[in-house]
Amino acid sequence: MKSLHRAWIVAAVAFVAIIGAAGFRATPGVMITPLEDEFGWTRGTISLAVSVNLMLYGLCAPFAAALMDRFGMRRVVSCALLLVAVGSGLTVLITASWQLVALWGVLVGLGTGSMALVFAATLTDRWFVRHRGLVTGVLTAGGATGQLVFLPVLAHLAESQGWRWASVTVAAAALAVVPLVWFLLRDTPEELGLTALGATEPVVRTSGRGAAARAVRVLRDAARTRRFWYLALGFAICGASTNGLVGTHFIPAAHDHGMPETTAASLLAVIGVFDIAGTVFSGWLSDRVDPRLLLVVYYGLRGLSLLVLPQLFAATAEPSMLVFIVFYGLDWVATVPPTVALCRKIFGADGAVVFGWVFASHQVGAAVVATVAGLTRDHLGNYDLAWYGSGALCLLAALMSSRIVTRVRDRRDAAILVG
Repeated sequence: MKSLHRAWIVAAVAFVAIIGAAGFRATPGVMITPLEDEFGWTRGTISLAVSVNLMLYGLCAPFAAALMDRFGMRRVVSCALLLVAVGSGLTVLITASWQLVALWGVLVGLGTGSMALVFAATLTDRWFVRHRGLVTGVLTAGGATGQLVFLPVLAHLAESQGWRWASVTVAAAALAVVPLVWFLLRDTPEELGLTALGATEPVVRTSGRGAAARAVRVLRDAARTRRFWYLALGFAICGASTNGLVGTHFIPAAHDHGMPETTAASLLAVIGVFDIAGTVFSGWLSDRVDPRLLLVVYYGLRGLSLLVLPQLFAATAEPSMLVFIVFYGLDWVATVPPTVALCRKIFGADGAVVFGWVFASHQVGAAVVATVAGLTRDHLGNYDLAWYGSGALCLLAALMSSRIVTRVRDRRDAAILVG
């Protein structure tokens, strides 16, 4: 009987680690109202901490990819999980909004950003030649789904025991994963005398020195191409319409219409369940279908769904809202596998670091909209403008995705790509 390739064990450990870190990614939605009630802070003030978290979560990504080349995935991911645990645990002691920004925003943002989706991209580049798209989809689903499936548990704890218990639970979950990462994760197959799954020979790797310099150099070179900006701006809109808007504000928006927070959290958890199927299937498709076409379809359908969402809110979970939840779950992070595939196809060996910068734009978009949506609610009394605006932006992202060129067509393009 043929033995299981070690790549699958490494991928399984990474999946658990990503879920462990995802717990804190779930807390903003269930903690906005309790923090508002206890401290009297506005949603704009609380959303600022969310925005800082989302911003650092993204801006750390390209440097994390380079640091993984320099120090190894095992060390970087273990330290990242410890940062998440410390930041989440200390949040229970806050008494002022700046402390929320420092712990929830800065510390946890650095921790989660140090693994983020570049962890999945780096791992699949090193351990998989065959099934790369599929594994990317599974690991991506782990992050998004872990975040959303945590929601009912955290919402119940916040409602019955107080929001501090929810924060402590997240810290414990992140700490529990550290031993698994340290003892079972390995940086490369060559470290164990193996080859990547589907590879015919070992890969000779560089030392990875100068991680920060490499990240900046890769950005400088990639930013000279129009294709990078189409990918980056499209992914910024992706972040704006998922983590920034729905992930942060869906629960308080539903609560504004009379829906209990635990019910709204359960709806987001359903998004997480269907996200597994949608993202894994998207990964499978990315190995077989033009990734640009997939992005056009994903962004276009997401935009149309957000344009009708304001009419679906009610005090109870009506069938029309359930249809939206299922559909949005299938599309939640389905954009990630084709985006990773395009970065790898266009930028080659620098693809993982380029994706780190593209992912940074994702989180910048999420951060901006998290704050803007909170301010919109404070000033207009509802989120309608935020839903409509994000829907229109998604349609723009579909248009930009259709214009990405994956091959050099003439000498002029070649000159631009070389820079």
